[in-house]
Amino acid sequence: MTAPTMTGSQLGLARNAAEAALAVLPTSYTLAVADPVVPGEGTAIEGQAITARFTGATSGEVVVVVGQDLANALRESPLGELDLTAAVRPALEAAARVFGPVVLDPGQLMEPEVALSALAVKEGAVAVPLRDESEVRAVVALALNQWPGDDPGAVDVAQRAAPVQGADGRRGLDMLYDVEMEVSAELGRTRMSVRELLSLTPGAIVELDRAAGSPADLLVNGRLIARGEVVVVDENFGIRITEIVSPGTE
Repeated sequence: MTAPTMTGSQLGLARNAAEAALAVLPTSYTLAVADPVVPGEGTAIEGQAITARFTGATSGEVVVVVGQDLANALRESPLGELDLTAAVRPALEAAARVFGPVVLDPGQLMEPEVALSALAVKEGAVAVPLRDESEVRAVVALALNQWPGDDPGAVDVAQRAAPVQGADGRRGLDMLYDVEMEVSAELGRTRMSVRELLSLTPGAIVELDRAAGSPADLLVNGRLIARGEVVVVDENFGIRITEIVSPGTE
């Protein structure tokens, strides 16, 4: 494998970014950060890539490639099909923020070969494989418009800390435990014509299809998982769970 033409401190920053991403990356393997390489060299794995651009203290692009096992686990979740981009976004953000405060775009799902090839043509591109004992299971790749200079105080690639470990042997649903999802509460629903919607004014009352005192629905990813009572907690609304809804009974 060919090492990127970068200074030691820049390679060290790339490793730091990969370690930050690995700390929040859902994975079914115990992984460690390997030596940085040129994107596409020794980093081909079966799976999916999520790529996002970032701007702020510095600007560039970050790619996280995950194995097909994670994509399958998200697709077959008992909560319904979950968004791979949303699941991997914390890892994208963690890698980019190693370089200072940045803002990440929503991200895009791509084939790994396409994402890494597009990154490889950019100057200063680097990929950091995440390996278990036998092979590469994930990849964090970066291309910055301008890398930080060779700061003597920066962490050098030769000064390696103990490997950051991913999830310890998790499989199936277990590997989704750290994935963040949006949870919403629903009091009720109704149907209105466009004419009725346009006639709404402050003070208008919209009648819902639920009787007063009925439990509110708790939804994850648009899927009903529980019902409960609306309560007030420290001046904020909350839901006290009274019923867990079994799949297929909602």
